[in-house]
Amino acid sequence: MDTDGLAGLLERFGLSEKEIDTYLAILDHGESKASTIADAADVSKRYVYSISEELEERGFVEVDDHAVPTVVRPVDPETVVERLTHSVEEMEPELQSRYTTTERTGEQFEVIKSRQTVLKRIEELLARAGDEVTLSLPASVLPQVRSTLEETANRDVLVLLLVGTADGDQIDAASVAGTASTVRTWDALVPTMLTVDRQHGLLAPSQILTSSTSDTRAIALSQEQLVPVLTGSFLANYWPTAEEQYVAPPADLPGTYEGFRNAVFQIALHQAADTRLEATVEGTPVGERDLPSTLSGEIVDVRQSLVRPATSTVPIENAFEIDVDGDRYSVGGTGAFLEDFEAESVTIRPLEE
Repeated sequence: MDTDGLAGLLERFGLSEKEIDTYLAILDHGESKASTIADAADVSKRYVYSISEELEERGFVEVDDHAVPTVVRPVDPETVVERLTHSVEEMEPELQSRYTTTERTGEQFEVIKSRQTVLKRIEELLARAGDEVTLSLPASVLPQVRSTLEETANRDVLVLLLVGTADGDQIDAASVAGTASTVRTWDALVPTMLTVDRQHGLLAPSQILTSSTSDTRAIALSQEQLVPVLTGSFLANYWPTAEEQYVAPPADLPGTYEGFRNAVFQIALHQAADTRLEATVEGTPVGERDLPSTLSGEIVDVRQSLVRPATSTVPIENAFEIDVDGDRYSVGGTGAFLEDFEAESVTIRPLEE
């Protein structure tokens, strides 16, 4: 370690630049007079007397003011390190007692260099999912995250899973049943891409997971403005092209969904089974439309591309219409601007005849 590196470490223990220069001069010269230390550190004798007392209080040096002139001698470095270590260890219990864990907010970006860390982040993000997940990954990686995917889907989270089978892996409905709400495959090397609840995302070249010698990097991010862009790319560029292999059965009704795509997905499944549905939607009218904050009525149309057959005009469109006393209103999710109503919560139930 060079002098700059040592100085940097000493700075972490609260020593200023001039204090560090003085202390290093004392170490270099051993027991010395103030004048010798002052010349070596390029400071005044008065400063040496002053700072030596402070260094003595911290346990770095000893000051013999009975001698004439006063001499300063360094404490054995091993003793200094032991004292510093003991002080740090004494702090830990009090620091822990005052420590409050809070989830970090705001923009977060992390560059990930290793395969294991990418897999760890995928597992962590899946475990925290509350509403929806989109995930594409190579088929060879699926066994390593399968159990976490199953746990996520069992929490009634909408999980859209796209598996790349470029290496000739065989995927069918039986082999992926239960891993997601719906699974599609694509005979191509798809990028590893994960989004969770419109807030958290991860993007990585598939090589980082499939090759032990890859020098590629992954990026994990938490930013509400960027994560929906990843979701839109997944739904528009990859999902429509892939082959549908598995779709979970419709969930039991009634059901309440704060994730709008999850609600649309369930509506599509139940309508495919010829179940007539009604919905209660809580949210906000779009624009200046004069509507209440809650709408209830029969679901008369759904537009989506989450499950086949697709009924939307564009892949990222998710919306439905309800009939409220003869008037039809279109309902969209977060950020809706073409629809009449922006939903925050959707409750679906069978229509009572």
